[in-house]
Order: sequence, then structure tokens, then C-alpha cells
Amino acid sequence: MSLELGRKQRLFKLKNRALRRFLSRPIALIAGIIILLFVVIAVFAPQLAPFDPAKPDFVSVRKPPSDTYVLGTDENGRDILSRVIFGARASLVAGVISVFIAVLFGVPLGLVSGYYGGFLDEVIMRFTDALLAFPFLILAVALAAALGPSLTNAMIAIGIASAPAFIRLTRGQVLGVKAEEFVQAARASGASDLRIIFLYILPNSFAPILVQATVTIAGAIIAESSLSFLGLGVQPPTPSWGGMLNVAKNFMNQAPWMAIWPGLSIFITVLAFNLFGDGLRDAFDPRD
Repeated sequence: MSLELGRKQRLFKLKNRALRRFLSRPIALIAGIIILLFVVIAVFAPQLAPFDPAKPDFVSVRKPPSDTYVLGTDENGRDILSRVIFGARASLVAGVISVFIAVLFGVPLGLVSGYYGGFLDEVIMRFTDALLAFPFLILAVALAAALGPSLTNAMIAIGIASAPAFIRLTRGQVLGVKAEEFVQAARASGASDLRIIFLYILPNSFAPILVQATVTIAGAIIAESSLSFLGLGVQPPTPSWGGMLNVAKNFMNQAPWMAIWPGLSIFITVLAFNLFGDGLRDAFDPRD
């Protein structure tokens, strides 16, 4: 009973301390507000978009920004503001679901590898090393090309390509936490392996995994935009920031606004996730 109470008190103190540290970092807070803003835009895209993002208007082809079309129009006369708003959906969904796949795939393997060691550890780590031998984006492109062009397949490809980072991180955390006294006490009290892993080791390894997930979302958004740019992600006429850049590259001289707004959206979103992740890392840093 005292062991269980001590575990809960320790986690409660860590959470409170991390929250206080995070709230004291204004840049991370601003980044969080920007992320929340993009989430709201993605959720309420049908209500916020002034025009149908997929409906062409050949009378208004490549119109510059004006009172009617605030950010201008594209090669088919579609409103760029509406397409940027709907494009936020593809990027955020791809980022979050890709990382969810990576966590779902990587964390259990890291837990097993770090906790049991031995032959299982060797097999899992050699498999991880084989995936890490390929550059992240190259592996994602190869998997997406093999699975076929679609947003779903792109998310699966990005998730698998991101998993090795979570395997190695989780394994390293487990190796450190399982040597702690409270884990040894739980083992001595007769707790099962599953109970030790899910009640003692995983909660105390959660903070670095959360930080890694936040930063990985930024990389996943760039990867999804890259795959859409190459025609392996979201398929036309569904709007996506990467797909918009793919078309805009052909009209850089005649209509530069076609590239500016989706590119700026990618830049701001990725920067916000990176700054938010840095804030979480500082908040959970036990050295401070």
C-alpha cells in the first residue's frame, strides 16, 4: 500500500513541477496557442473557408490578392485562403496519426527490449538499426511509393519511418528506470512483469516520450508535405499544403502568392511544434 502511495505521490510532484516550469516559458506558451489556433482552423474549416476549396472558377485564374480573394487564386481559379484552411486538416491529421502509429509500434518494442534484454533486445535493436540505416524521408518515400499514393498510406509510411526513434528512446528510458529502488521494491513485493512495466516503468518514462512525440509531429508534417509535393500523399483536388506547393512551383514568376501562403503555413506550424516540444523538454528536465 505504501509503495503504491509513494508511486502516485512521486508522479503527482513531477507533473506539478513540470506544469509550473512550462507555464514560466512564454515562447512555448505562444507556440501552444499557435498550435491550438491551427487545430481550431482545421476543425472548423467548412465554417471558416469563404469558398469551396475544390470548385474551380476559370474566370478568376491566378488572380492576385484582392478584397474578394484575400490570398489570391490558383491555376484553376480556386480561392487560396480556402485551400490553405482545408490544407491544415491534412497536415495536422497526418502529423498526429503518423506519430500515433510510431508510438503504437515503437514504445511496446522499446519496453520489451529494455526490460527483458538478452536475445529479444538483440533482435529488436538490430531491426531498429536496419530501419535507421535509411534516411527518414527516403524510407518514408519508399514505403509510400510501395503502398500507393494516398493520405492513409502516407501516414502509415511516415509512422513506420518514425518508429525507430521511439524504440531507442523507450529502451534507454527503461534501462534507467528499471534500476531505480522503487522498481526493485515492486519486484521484491511480488509484482508481475506487466504490472511493473505499465505501473512503474512506463509512467516514469512518459515525459521523454511525450517530448519526442511533439517534436516528431513537426517532422511528420514536413514529411507529409514532401510526399504530397511528390504526388504520394493527398491526391487532387483535395487541398494540402504540399500539393499546393507542387502546383505553385510552375507559376513562381506569374503568381508567387500560390507558393507563399502554403509555404508560410508549413513554416509556422512546424516552428510552433518545435518550440512547444522544446518547452516541454525544459519543463520535464530533471537537471533544473
